Amino acid sequence: MQQTLHTATRFPSLSRFGWLMGLYAENHARLARLFAPSGLATGSHVSSVGDGLDLRLDVLERHPYTLELRLTYDIRDPLTGEPDPSAYLRVYSDARQVETTHCYVGRRWQDAIGLFPPPAELVGHRLRMNTFLGKWLEYLGERGHGVATLRPAPELPLPAAPVVPLPR
Repeated sequence: MQQTLHTATRFPSLSRFGWLMGLYAENHARLARLFAPSGLATGSHVSSVGDGLDLRLDVLERHPYTLELRLTYDIRDPLTGEPDPSAYLRVYSDARQVETTHCYVGRRWQDAIGLFPPPAELVGHRLRMNTFLGKWLEYLGERGHGVATLRPAPELPLPAAPVVPLPR
C-alpha cells in the first residue's frame, strides 16, 4: 500500500485591513479612469448624461499629496437641504489610493459607530463605505459619466440655517 504524505502548504491570507487597502487602490483606479480628478480645478463640476440625474463632483481642497472631493447627485435631502447621497473622498496621489471618509453630512464614522469602536468594527465600517464607492463608480461608468461629460458648475448654495427663536 502506497502511503501519501500530505503537507499543509501555508498561503498568506488577506486580512480585512489588507482587503480594505486593496479596495482603496481599486477605487483610485476607477476614479482616475472616470474623472481624472488630479487635473480638475478646485470647485464644482457636473456630469450630465441626459438621464435627468446629474452627478456633481466637488473638488473641495488640494494639498501637496491629497485631494478632498465630494461626489453627489444634484438632489437635496428634503429634511436637511444637503445633497444626498454624498460620498466624501480623500485621494492619496502618492499612494494611489482613494478613501471614503464618510457618506453623509454630519455622519462621520464617529457619528455612525461611536468615538472608540473596536478596531474590527471600524475596519468593517470602512469596508462597507468603500465597497459602496466602488459599486457607485462602476455604475457611473456604465451610465456614461466621465471626463468627457464633466463641465464646470456653480457652487451649491449652503442650506439656510434654521431660525431658532430665543426664549423670552
